[in-house]
Amino acid sequence: MHLRHATSQIPAYAPAGNECALFETAWTRQLPLLLKGPTGCGKTRFVGHMAAKLGLPLATVSCHDDLAAADLTGRYLLKGGDTVWVDGPLTRAVRDGGVCYLDEVVEARKDVAVVLHPLTDDRRILPLERTGEQLEAPSSFMLVVSYNPGYQSLLKTLKPSTRQRFVAIEFDFLPKAREIEVVAEESGLDAARVEPLVELARRLRALKGHDLEEGVSTRLLVYCASLIDAGLDPRDAVRSAMIEPLTDEAGCAHRPSRTDAAVIR
Repeated sequence: MHLRHATSQIPAYAPAGNECALFETAWTRQLPLLLKGPTGCGKTRFVGHMAAKLGLPLATVSCHDDLAAADLTGRYLLKGGDTVWVDGPLTRAVRDGGVCYLDEVVEARKDVAVVLHPLTDDRRILPLERTGEQLEAPSSFMLVVSYNPGYQSLLKTLKPSTRQRFVAIEFDFLPKAREIEVVAEESGLDAARVEPLVELARRLRALKGHDLEEGVSTRLLVYCASLIDAGLDPRDAVRSAMIEPLTDEAGCAHRPSRTDAAVIR
């Protein structure tokens, strides 16, 4: 998560590369965008930052196993004894010409991809079978989706036919020096005290795929540093913000060693 304190209504974000230029160019050229990277590396913050920077309304959908196409497009509901059509977030974004961001899109049901396909080619349309409408996306509309490749399996992944409809940006954690700077600024903790936290996080990230499913996100680093800045014992802060959120297993290799304990004092 690449964070900076905001000086305006634009959410804070510290670029790691040319992702801001890529996003703006994709929006200008009416291209859909795919963001991929580990949990807590800044994908959602990035989309919020860019939507605000471009002055676009943003609809964010956190996808899950029960999310169906109708949850995105809309459905008929009973209101005051009448049956009325209510737009879903994707339909509203198409009508309003804003950004629709589907976070962890692979978690959604398979019928969601069918709805997205007409919006990700040169047609840029959203057919609404239940209302008989066929909405044409305005030039300001942009579809952005994201997922975490570290969680993917044979059962949960994007089909090549879907992936190849998007321009893609790969996200990762910031270089050590930059991450120290960002965590210090977000949490208020002195950079010298943030440095060992970042070093420990990098060690834990090296265990990803072995003893841990996921590494420590920059988000968790900010939480940990904030606890320490508030006066909590560093070892307790590390355990609560960097260790316990990652696993429920006790006594495993991921627990802080004596060396780690010395580092975080």
